[in-house]
Amino acid sequence: MEQRHLGRTGLRVSRIGLGTLTWGRDTDEHDAADVLKTFWEAGGTLVDTADVYGDGDAEYLLGRLMEGLVPRRDLIISTKAGSVPDPERPYDGSRGHLLAALDASLARLGTDHVDLWQVHAFDPYTPLEETLQALDIAVASGRARYAGVSNFCGWQLAKAATWQLSAPGTRTRLAATQMEYSLLQRGVEREVLPAALDLGVGLLPSSPLGRGVLTGKYRGDGLPPDSRGASDHFGLFVEPYLDDTASRIVDAVSTAADGLAVTPLQVALAWVRDRPGVAAPIVGARNAQQLTAALSVEALSLPDEICRALDDVSAPVHRYPDHDWSTL
Repeated sequence: MEQRHLGRTGLRVSRIGLGTLTWGRDTDEHDAADVLKTFWEAGGTLVDTADVYGDGDAEYLLGRLMEGLVPRRDLIISTKAGSVPDPERPYDGSRGHLLAALDASLARLGTDHVDLWQVHAFDPYTPLEETLQALDIAVASGRARYAGVSNFCGWQLAKAATWQLSAPGTRTRLAATQMEYSLLQRGVEREVLPAALDLGVGLLPSSPLGRGVLTGKYRGDGLPPDSRGASDHFGLFVEPYLDDTASRIVDAVSTAADGLAVTPLQVALAWVRDRPGVAAPIVGARNAQQLTAALSVEALSLPDEICRALDDVSAPVHRYPDHDWSTL
């Protein structure tokens, strides 16, 4: 699998990443082992997790699999901290919480460092410089090799990345930002992606298949019984992408796939993988068969005319101030 630099850093990652959101809950150890081995044998390196995935079980399971299945040195492990199970304050970006969470993650993973450590979300109740100092401490102490953020909007990312760049050698530059990005969700193109490109921050798209909708599995009547849309955990997560607008985009993806003799999954994943600024889409799979289908995109590059057609049909409405007022 092709390797890419993560942002403006020396870290190289596989251009498809493996997500572990369902590990320890919907994905058991046997399936997780098959998935990880399939990913590793295909040349994949970037494995994404978080301290809240499966209430910590995803990290614990990944750590167990690194003990005897896949060598730790062959993987780029990315985890996140900052999300907490508190409805009054769902994010805690305080220095104390973040560093304690990192130590707990390292214990579950069974390693002395992670390759990429990200703040899971912006905390409006903690000064940003305090949150970012936790990243500096983590890197300076060797517990994290690189640092990033997740779910920061445009101004938040720009402020954070600029703050880190203002003291080179003292503060660690942001290597990555993880955001939802697909043909069904192009909101990052408004401000997040331009900021990331300008400041040298690599984008790691989550839900690159539109929460599974872009595979075409929801085109018929009703929800497939074994799909995320039909599950108790993810039904509300998928529902926003089952409207008429999404249906038109899915139809266009399916038409393109038919013309290229590939699958809608491959078309949708290739589109987001090759967008400017993207380092590696993060793909989740319940089993090795699903992952193999996703990894088959490695040999596919979409023709320019297909990309333009998909751009047009999925174009988000961005007016002022994204475009000169005189053209509106």
